[in-house]
Amino acid sequence: MIITVEALLEKPLVDEVIAFQTDTVYGVGCRIDSRKGVERIYELKGRDDRKPLPVLCADIEDARSLVQDPSQLEPYAARHWPGALTLVVKKSEVVGPHVTRGEDTIGVRVPDDDLARRILRHFGPMAVTSLNRSQEPSCRTFEQAKAFADRVDYLVEGGTAKGVSSTVFDVASKRVLRPGEVDPEG
Repeated sequence: MIITVEALLEKPLVDEVIAFQTDTVYGVGCRIDSRKGVERIYELKGRDDRKPLPVLCADIEDARSLVQDPSQLEPYAARHWPGALTLVVKKSEVVGPHVTRGEDTIGVRVPDDDLARRILRHFGPMAVTSLNRSQEPSCRTFEQAKAFADRVDYLVEGGTAKGVSSTVFDVASKRVLRPGEVDPEG
């Protein structure tokens, strides 16, 4: 169902899967405590079920609650959040293995998009990945995202995202796992 953000915020979100614009690309996500929602995302995308899902947060306070050592986020978050930098760090017990696929790390990010942060502020941190079938281009526009409207519970009306995926940076090894437009050390 295509819906406005205002209407979405009036709905309960339990196991529902939603698609919405972020600062990088359109994302598809669910609450981090929803095993059913997470499995639906894997099915929708045809995603390798061993590959963890990143988590989007409304702000750094939310991100701190999901990681073992919040101080690891600080230098990068101060320079690049909100923004297109996903930081991989040791997860806290708040995040279940259904999101991380049994890994002890989590990728967290605060998007630089008012609509996305409004949704995240309301529903809390969400497991979110790009809206697309795996190995296909990510949706950048609302028109492209409409192709998935019948596969998600809610598609939030939006505009056009930048179209460049976030940089993924492993904080422990100081290694870029996926290049993007952000230089984590810059």
